[in-house]
Amino acid sequence: MIRFREVTKRFGGRAAVDRLTLTIESGEVVALLGPNGSGKTTTLKMAAGLVRPDSGVVSIGTPPRPACDPIARRVLSFLPQRVAFPDALTGREVVEFYRSLRALDPGRSAAVLRMAALNGAGDRAVGTYSGGMVQRLGLAVATLPEAEVLLLDEPTAALDPEGLQAFYALVAERRSRAQCVFFTSHHVGDVERLADRVLVMANGRLAAEYTRERLRTWRDTHGLMRVRLDRPAADLIESIRRVAPEATTDGLEILVPGSAATRATVLDAIRSTGAVVTGLTAEDGRLEALYEEVLASTDAGGPHA
Repeated sequence: MIRFREVTKRFGGRAAVDRLTLTIESGEVVALLGPNGSGKTTTLKMAAGLVRPDSGVVSIGTPPRPACDPIARRVLSFLPQRVAFPDALTGREVVEFYRSLRALDPGRSAAVLRMAALNGAGDRAVGTYSGGMVQRLGLAVATLPEAEVLLLDEPTAALDPEGLQAFYALVAERRSRAQCVFFTSHHVGDVERLADRVLVMANGRLAAEYTRERLRTWRDTHGLMRVRLDRPAADLIESIRRVAPEATTDGLEILVPGSAATRATVLDAIRSTGAVVTGLTAEDGRLEALYEEVLASTDAGGPHA
């Protein structure tokens, strides 16, 4: 459905995408992660036919056609990272304009406005919209055609909870129809909920690939618990290390890296010393740490499988 074969794109002397080979099949929902400047947006724009690769081939659809071929563009829809519409137009007028460009059935406008939860604001001027509402309007426009391939660049960046629910339902519907969704994100919760596969780019290259389950496992095992006590943490650190050898202290808190499954044991050990827990926070592994690990693995000699 989407195929990259040894694709490279340079801007000036820098390779934004470097020898990318990738296949996404019908019915797959694939997330593309990576730090800023890693090549995610350029990759999506090449799939959308908006940027031509310097070398290699990007093809879309079945049978495969070059992404820049107008026929290929008929089977896809693209939501850019930043959307903007004329302030004076209403949301409904914006949707109607793009519907007419696509020569779609008039009923599609009402359907996508309903999907994006914009019914109540469809007749208001876009200039009165919040950032989240503009993003929802962008999703409505992008989903006007029931395209086989949906390309979304940071689709949840400004969405409010109602917009997120609409987006999750949209992706589930596209998957059920064996359509393809390829999206970028910095929100790991969206990725874990939606993606069948998670790809990580670094320095323009495909550096790692995860299943949804494997990403969840990585985040769990790379979590961190912070425990604040009623006494100096340094006095208790050796006792804590008997059950959590990697525990450290910054003088005020006990820092316990690792899986959520070990945290109850650590708390029991703390209480057994007679200390009282006065503050507690816990978090799963962050994307920044994942990127650092992937970059280190790539620099050491190859992609992180």
